[in-house]
Amino acid sequence: MQRREFNQLLNTILTPDSIQDFCPNGLQVEGREQIKKIVTGVTASQALIDAAIAHSADTILVHHGYFWKGEAQPITGMKKRRIAALLNHDINLFAYHLPLDVHPTIGNNAQLAQLLDLEMMSGLEPNTRSVAVTGRLKTPMSGKHFAQKIATALNREPLVSLVRDEPIETIAWCTGGGQGYIDLAASQGIDAYLTGEASEQTIHSSREQKIDFFAAGHHATERYGIKALGELLAEQHGFDVTFIDIDNPV
Repeated sequence: MQRREFNQLLNTILTPDSIQDFCPNGLQVEGREQIKKIVTGVTASQALIDAAIAHSADTILVHHGYFWKGEAQPITGMKKRRIAALLNHDINLFAYHLPLDVHPTIGNNAQLAQLLDLEMMSGLEPNTRSVAVTGRLKTPMSGKHFAQKIATALNREPLVSLVRDEPIETIAWCTGGGQGYIDLAASQGIDAYLTGEASEQTIHSSREQKIDFFAAGHHATERYGIKALGELLAEQHGFDVTFIDIDNPV
């Protein structure tokens, strides 16, 4: 497939124009014209680029790409080495951030829900294409048991703040660095909030507003959307796609 057609295909699937983001979504670094062999991963790190080169990929497709709002603009140091590796090997870099978080079926929130047996109900933020969502546990359980479920599903122990004695029934979640939504979840009377990261004040919000809190890792909660997107491209459009998970404890 031609690069332009591939970009249009991704934009049709993920509709990036429907949500305001902090980085450009779509083609970020131009490589070969023909796209056949794709490597997917969470972040366009040097390790992922090196793995893509080893796989003779012509395209890298990630959730976390480059050119974030507020970052330094000069292409020096680490950024220069990454972009030079892409250009020297003529590899395309495509990145989709919030559009991949919010997609209703292959998005990070939706994929995490499938993994943890959560029923998605609505956006947490009213009157917008919300990055955070609300739902229910298909099988209500204690916070302790839910923490064990997270640990088993994601292969990592979550950071937890358990403040309720009752089983968790309602839950809100946002993959990645969504800890700031805990207060909105608490204001809506939701039992628990799940995200990737925690800030110092997050635990106080949990304790003082009586909402169980789980931080399961930014990387760990966002592995599944990009993987699902790659699988869709392989199954429906015939691309050779390899998902490469570069471990990250955060």
